[in-house]
Amino acid sequence: MPTIIVVSDESAERDSAVLLAENVQPEHLASNHHRAQLIERVGWAITDAKEEEARPRPAGVSAENVAEEPVR
Repeated sequence: MPTIIVVSDESAERDSAVLLAENVQPEHLASNHHRAQLIERVGWAITDAKEEEARPRPAGVSAENVAEEPVR
């Protein structure tokens, strides 16, 4: 099934994070309303990914000890 995935960039301080993984079908693009909703979710995920990349990790906290935040 086709999937849209938005992932934050990995850095020396932080692992990448999946902010959106959504299965899509052509039917999801059948109306302006559904297309707009999909683009809105993609936009939220892109904004969340940029915020995740900019968020500093507290000193002494490793990637394994950081709890993932819920995805909108």
